[in-house]
Amino acid sequence: MNNTLIEREQEVMFQNYRRLPIEIERAIGSEIFDTSGKRYLDFLSGIAVNALGHSHPGIIEAVKTQVEKYLHVSNFFYQEPQIRLAELITEKSGYERVFFSNSGAESFEGAIKIARLWGHAHNKHQMIAFQGGFHGRTYGSLSLMDKPIYKENLGPFLPNMSVIPFNDIEALKQAVNDDTCAVALEFLQGEGGITHADPAFVTELMNLKDQFNFLIIADEVQSGVGRTGSLFFFDKYLIKPDIIVMAKGVGGGLPLGAIVTNDDLAKLIDKGRHGTTYGGNPLACVAGIVVMEELYKGIMSNAREMGCHLKDVLHRIKDAFPEYISEIRGCGCMQGVVLTFESAPLVQELLLNGIIANATALNVLRLLPPLTITKAEIDEFGVALEQSLQTLISKGVPKA
Repeated sequence: MNNTLIEREQEVMFQNYRRLPIEIERAIGSEIFDTSGKRYLDFLSGIAVNALGHSHPGIIEAVKTQVEKYLHVSNFFYQEPQIRLAELITEKSGYERVFFSNSGAESFEGAIKIARLWGHAHNKHQMIAFQGGFHGRTYGSLSLMDKPIYKENLGPFLPNMSVIPFNDIEALKQAVNDDTCAVALEFLQGEGGITHADPAFVTELMNLKDQFNFLIIADEVQSGVGRTGSLFFFDKYLIKPDIIVMAKGVGGGLPLGAIVTNDDLAKLIDKGRHGTTYGGNPLACVAGIVVMEELYKGIMSNAREMGCHLKDVLHRIKDAFPEYISEIRGCGCMQGVVLTFESAPLVQELLLNGIIANATALNVLRLLPPLTITKAEIDEFGVALEQSLQTLISKGVPKA
C-alpha cells in the first residue's frame, strides 16, 4: 500500500475532523516529528492532555509495569491503581470521593445525574450554564451549551436547561430562582476563547448560592490538573464548588476522566445506578498517578513560572503588532492571543514555521503547551509567532 496516511484516512474514516496535514511518526517532550523527520514544537499538547509532555519516562515505565500485570478486569474488582489515584486526588483537592470515567463529556454527564438526583430530593429542576462554555458533545452536555455548530438539527435537548451570557451579573440574577438545582461553568473557558470568570461575577454566584441553595459544577476538564499553575483554576477564587469535572491532563495521554465531590453527593449514586465499563482503566490510572505525583514535584510551579514568561513574550509581541493583537488572556500553560482577524490562517502559518497551536472562538490563538515547557522553547515559539504574523501581514491579512 503506497498511499499516504492522509489518503488512506480519507478513504475509510468519518470526515468530521479538521486535521492538520501532518503524518505523525513520534513525539517526545514538547516535540512532535512527522514521517519525513520534520520537527514541530507542540503548543497544543493533545488539546491539554499531555500535561507532562510526550513519552514521559515515568508514565512509560508505569504503563509497562501495569501491562505485565493485567489490562482490564472491570469495575467488579478492587484495583490498586484506581484506589491510589483516588487517594491522591482527594488528598490534593480536599474533596472526599472520586468516580472515574473515560472522558470529560462522560464526567459531565455523570455530574448532571448527580445534580438531578440532588434536585429531585430538594424539588429543584432547573440547570444553568453559560454562553461560550464547552462541556462535551453528548446530549446532556449539548443541552447546556450554545454553540450552533454542535447543536444544529440535533434537538430536542434535555428540558429545564438554560444557557445565559457569561460574566453577566444581571442575567445571572434573572435566571437563578428557587427552582435552580445547579449552575455549571468553566471558570476559565477554553473553547470560549480563554475567557475567565470575573471575580465580581463569581462573588455574585456564591451569594446567589447562599440565597437559593443550588449546586455549583466546576468544569475543569481543560483548565485543571495544574494547567494554570494550580490544581484547579477555581482555586484562584478561594471557593469550593460542589462537584468538579476532570479529564484531559489527569491521564497524561491515556483516556481518563473523573467526577470529584463530597460524601453526601457521592451517596446519591448508590450501587447499580451509574457505572462504566472502561472508566478507571488500570493503564490510565497508573499514568494518572505519575501525573499527580509529578505536579507536586515541581511541574505545577514550572507551569506558573513558564506561564509568566510566556505572557511576557506575548505582551512584547502584542506591543509590536498593536493593530493585529488586541488582548492576551489566560495564565500558566493555558493562554490565548486575541487577534483582530480570524486565527485559522495564523495557525496554518505557524505550522509552516514548525509550531503546532490551535484556533478557537474565531479570532483567538489558543496555546496549551505541556506543563514541562522550557524557557528556550517559549522563546523559540515567540520568534516563530513574530515571523508568522509578519508573513500574514505582508499578504494583506484583513483587520476586523
